[in-house]
Amino acid sequence: MRCAVISDIHANLAALDAVLADIGEQAEAIWCLGDIVGYGPDPNECVARLQERGIVSVAGNHDWACLGKLDLADFNLDAREACRWTAEQLSEASRAFLEGLPLSLVFDEWTLVHGSPREPIWEYLTSPGAVLENLPFLQTRLCLVGHTHVPLAFHVPDGETLTCRRRWLLDGDELSLQSGRWILNPGGIGQPRDGDPRAAYLLVDTETLAAEMRRVPYPVETTQRRMLEAGLPANLIQRLSFGW
Repeated sequence: MRCAVISDIHANLAALDAVLADIGEQAEAIWCLGDIVGYGPDPNECVARLQERGIVSVAGNHDWACLGKLDLADFNLDAREACRWTAEQLSEASRAFLEGLPLSLVFDEWTLVHGSPREPIWEYLTSPGAVLENLPFLQTRLCLVGHTHVPLAFHVPDGETLTCRRRWLLDGDELSLQSGRWILNPGGIGQPRDGDPRAAYLLVDTETLAAEMRRVPYPVETTQRRMLEAGLPANLIQRLSFGW
């Protein structure tokens, strides 16, 4: 089965629609790694898109924060303000959808979480050391995580417990996942943070065990205009132009 893996939509409808259009008929399923809302201007519309497409998702920290399930004091000022705004905008239907999101999902060899196997909501996996510490909490060979907004691949070879290789993923990069343990991050749709403002996602083939990194341009100015109209923080608006 070919599956598209998306993460960190952050209520950026223009970016989400561009990615869904790029996926088209290439994938039989779409998996989302959380943070559907927060930061961006269209939380209800993004939730509706996932429901319309039958996209399965796990919960992210911003999803929980906008539901009042996390202390906003743990967020920076811009994120805090955006979460408060989002909480006021959420419809009852959107709230019910977000409330029902699990912390993790398992499909055969694949585990889906937002942060990490050890801390599904909050931990950032950015270093090989952190990946190795998470392996005892991972029951499958392959894992998909989001949260950092940076496309990354971590590979632990068969038989190894102290070796982990990290690779930053660029548009068009392909991976063979047939051996060893892998933790993959598709990057962010709604707020990339790797210096590339294009929306990011992964295509994976669960039968051939291959993955391909994809980047998709979208009308950033549309999202920025909507954020400005909503009175969201200026820094969150500006950073979309730079992918940071």
